Amino acid sequence: MPDIPAGPVDEVPPGIRAAAVLVLAEAAALAVTAVVLLVLAFVHTTTRLWAAVAIVGFALVGAAVLALCGRGLLRLRPSARSPVILVQLLAVPVGYSLGIQAGRAVVGVPILIVAVAVLVLLLMPSSRQALDRVL
Repeated sequence: MPDIPAGPVDEVPPGIRAAAVLVLAEAAALAVTAVVLLVLAFVHTTTRLWAAVAIVGFALVGAAVLALCGRGLLRLRPSARSPVILVQLLAVPVGYSLGIQAGRAVVGVPILIVAVAVLVLLLMPSSRQALDRVL
């Protein structure tokens, strides 16, 4: 009779867990931003309501993708790492341009800090080892 392990088979490393929490926080922030933009689109007079609703749609799709990727990281799915790294690499110049160049540090600096933190956490040796396993 085979031995059944007493504990969980795959323990999520702390680096991946922290990265997943940050990605899920990004997803939540993007969803809240989408709702705020939707409310502003209907409250203010605009001649291009369709464009505002399209932007909200893109933000909601982005939030859903980030949420799925964060969940994938928590389940140690190697396929979740690449989209997360891509989004973070795109967020670095956005955070820099908003926070440093445009003078909107309240918005840009948190984006920049979270993006760099997620990149560092996912590129740590323990995180890479946990996600580079053969399925």
